[in-house]
Amino acid sequence: MARPDEDVAREFDVKVVADESPGPSWNVAPTQSARVVLERLPSKRGAEDAEGVQRMLRTARWGLVPSWAKDLKVGNRLINARSETITEKPAFKAAAARRRCLVPADGYYEWQNTEQGKVPYFLHRDDELLAFAGLYELWPDPDRDEDDPDRWLWSYTILTHPAPDALGHVHDRSPVLVPPGGLRDGWLNPELTDPAKVRELLAAMPEPGLQPRRVSNAVNSPKNNTPDLVAPVSD
Repeated sequence: MARPDEDVAREFDVKVVADESPGPSWNVAPTQSARVVLERLPSKRGAEDAEGVQRMLRTARWGLVPSWAKDLKVGNRLINARSETITEKPAFKAAAARRRCLVPADGYYEWQNTEQGKVPYFLHRDDELLAFAGLYELWPDPDRDEDDPDRWLWSYTILTHPAPDALGHVHDRSPVLVPPGGLRDGWLNPELTDPAKVRELLAAMPEPGLQPRRVSNAVNSPKNNTPDLVAPVSD
């Protein structure tokens, strides 16, 4: 994710930029921070609440940390969530009902198993800004005071589903991509809380139509983070 906030805000019709950007990254790794798009209901609903629900851009940690988690380590195991079971699994069902988000991305990396070892690919769609379906949570840090503004950790997970035939040769699963328009609006709507409706949204997601590009093995290390990571390499 290497685009400035201005581009993301325009693409997703964001009204509020809530905090600082972590900056561009060509190799976002689990437990690192990235931008997410979400909508929040006001804490108090009333006639004086003129703005209502606002779409915002904010930074969150990759790896979902449920509010009941004892520590951050839980998030290390929850970087992805199978879309088929998010309305049932204890770690995800509350967020699936009320805390859905979009994760903007220029593309993502996946590794194909071959006889010579794992081969990295960058999956993208021309120059289009993608949106992964995600869930987010807020976790209260028990080591911070209740009035500490940094007490609440924002975290997220990315939903996956079986890869379509066009991508199945690279990996058997892929992120759930949400196309522009009504599906994005529905996915972000915090007033849509019926698990059955959430499952209907997921079932309506079209195939992503992504293009796999073989890239350098340098992407295997999160220490490498430069634009040339997405450059094509020969077989």
